[in-house]
Amino acid sequence: MTRKPEAPASPAVQAEKLQKVLAQAGIGSRREMEEWIERGRITVNGKPATLGMRVTPDDQIRVDRKLIQRRSAFKAPRILIYHKPEGEIVSRDDPEKRATVFDQLPRMRGAKWIAIGRLDFNTSGLLIFTTSGDLANRLMHPSFEVEREYAVRLLGELEPAQINQLKQGVELEDGLARFDQLEDAGGEGVNHWYRVILREGRNREVRRMFELVGLKVSRLMRTRFGIINLPPRLGRGKTLELEAPDVTMVMRWAGLELPEETVVSERAPRRGVGRGEKPRARPGGGRPRTGRR
Repeated sequence: MTRKPEAPASPAVQAEKLQKVLAQAGIGSRREMEEWIERGRITVNGKPATLGMRVTPDDQIRVDRKLIQRRSAFKAPRILIYHKPEGEIVSRDDPEKRATVFDQLPRMRGAKWIAIGRLDFNTSGLLIFTTSGDLANRLMHPSFEVEREYAVRLLGELEPAQINQLKQGVELEDGLARFDQLEDAGGEGVNHWYRVILREGRNREVRRMFELVGLKVSRLMRTRFGIINLPPRLGRGKTLELEAPDVTMVMRWAGLELPEETVVSERAPRRGVGRGEKPRARPGGGRPRTGRR
């Protein structure tokens, strides 16, 4: 009796971490998704999700009972620049019902804008939003030190000793902080402008550093985040979405390669995007790998 050949085994479906899948779907950053899992907002196949859970394409994932549609892995993310004015918060939920930056962004279906970092209520300037949870997670990771540049107006002028102190480092209640660069930008009367660069995004860090040396910040504006600059002609409260070549440039700069199907050849940088120093890993902290927290 002739024996029929056995059918080849079907390749195993690769399971991925739940928070990664949700981030790829544009629901939020991985860190935010972990918080939602702990709060019981996410279910998989009708059961509460748990940290570390892996899912396959066949699993049904719901957030607050709403079924999540998986985004194709070959779809390029969107990146949006927003010129934040003073008086807006970077949050969707505020008990005080203050104006939020998310009210000013273009509406989307099936995804949401994820803020890359925050700005204080009284701080203006560059905010970046994306639909890529991986990009947001990469650039907000503490060990992935991205340059942040600010224009700072002080009530008064720094003495050379104060400048040296701020560049060497000052001890805040949450640790040592210092400016990589601090340059005089001029001014008139009691107001004086400075340009500063640092590689952290702690709460009110710039203001607290100047307060520690005895000077008050009267205006604070972020002008650059990594290679993304605030376009000079982008008015307050206005948005600018990056085009495909610029998205490719930003993703490559962040160390996140896009599939070939989505890559667009690079060309001269447009408004808001320029060549810049790559983010560097904090010594001893390790550089986060693509697709990993």
